[in-house]
Amino acid sequence: MGVLSPQFGSLVPSLQPQALVSNYLNFNSGGGNDFAQQYLPEIYEAEVERYGNRTLSGFLRMVGAEMPMMSDQVIWSEQNRLHISYENVTCGNGGTDNTLTIPLVAGSVFNTIFANMTVVIMDPANPAFTVKAIVVSSNAATGVVVVEPYTRTSVNAGGANLTGLKMFVYGSEFAKGSTLGTTSGQSIQPQLTTFSNKPIIIRDRYAVSGSDTAQIGWVEVASEDGTSGYLWYLKAEGETRLRFEDYLEMSMIEGELASAGQVPNIIAAVPSFAGLPNGGAGSIGTEGLFAAINNGGNVLSGYAGSLQDFDSVLENLDSQGAIEENMLFLDRKTELLFDNMLAQQNSYGAGGTSYGVFENSEDMALNLGFSGFRRGSYDFYKTSWKYLNDASTRGGSANFVNGDNIDGVLVPAGTSTVYDQLLGTNIRRPFLHVRYRASQADDRRMKSWLTGSVGGAQTSTLDAMEVNFLSERCLCVQARNNFVLFTA
Repeated sequence: MGVLSPQFGSLVPSLQPQALVSNYLNFNSGGGNDFAQQYLPEIYEAEVERYGNRTLSGFLRMVGAEMPMMSDQVIWSEQNRLHISYENVTCGNGGTDNTLTIPLVAGSVFNTIFANMTVVIMDPANPAFTVKAIVVSSNAATGVVVVEPYTRTSVNAGGANLTGLKMFVYGSEFAKGSTLGTTSGQSIQPQLTTFSNKPIIIRDRYAVSGSDTAQIGWVEVASEDGTSGYLWYLKAEGETRLRFEDYLEMSMIEGELASAGQVPNIIAAVPSFAGLPNGGAGSIGTEGLFAAINNGGNVLSGYAGSLQDFDSVLENLDSQGAIEENMLFLDRKTELLFDNMLAQQNSYGAGGTSYGVFENSEDMALNLGFSGFRRGSYDFYKTSWKYLNDASTRGGSANFVNGDNIDGVLVPAGTSTVYDQLLGTNIRRPFLHVRYRASQADDRRMKSWLTGSVGGAQTSTLDAMEVNFLSERCLCVQARNNFVLFTA
């Protein structure tokens, strides 16, 4: 008798009815079994959202704006301080030495201190040391200023050089009938301080073959953007889009400009940069929020939750723009430190938190996602920043996942007046805003398009669906001297 091999769908009989390995198909065996098995398992079709809402974007939408531009570079100018002040001034030794030296940048001169100006000389390391003097002469090329004190014979009466001094002008004094000197000009010209940034092109793609788009699955997918159904490629495409939208914000936060030494290395190593000319420092990359604050902003390291530490932030804000309203975006650890600090100061409100800036309405504050408090003449709006808490980015407790050293950021809630090239006029913009490339021909704020043979595109012979994403943008951090970065 012939034997048919293999015997598809055959069962091996047994002496009594029972589920044996030989006649029971295990759905999880991984041996190619599917829904044609003998016993159908109980299946939860919907995915379990164990990480909640996984998207991280939203920070820039809360504190900034997005505006078009039509250039490879955005440049803006910012005002310098009105009054004249110098730090790290040195004074020579000797019993009657009144010669001060102002540190100069190589190849520069200073033209802001002239004869007959009156100055205050202080030593930050010695609060008791304060000397008021009148300027005798100044040398713009060397930075040497000779003064004569009002109440003592010399600025430095000791036997060693004085270093780290601060000197600022508070006025002038002339004799009756005197004239201004003709050699120095006695004219102070404002210095132009400019900042710039360049956009970067951010791209991503998702591809699926034509056969897989026509294949149904048994898992009901769901995503943060409302995607649902039993087509797995819809989930993959939706998550690619969500991930790309997060990249748009994360690139503006973490972006770095390449140094002069790294530009040629990147051009040589990265295939898509091959053949680019070496444009020098800053020709590749973009300056993100953290880099901008580190380069001209304020950095508070090791905030421990004490009121004294926080008051040092207020003192620093007083020395900068003194913007009254500020927003605090913090990781969970630092937010709890703030809550503990506020609880020690207030005996009312949830957790001791004051809601005065929200008309003492806790509901109003919570609806906005912020808790507010006032210290000195400043109003602060505090909220948790998911980007600093998520374990896949900068988050994670040291007891579980080692996080990075960024604990939070203080952003001024104000606007600045700048000249808009498109409108041809001065307009007010948030201190923090995104510029994206756009013109009448093309808008590159957020582009997506289909290629291939699926999804109605039918643009090539490729039997697949390719979803392409592209954006070209950069971040403008204006008045960065008013931003504060909290680091571990």
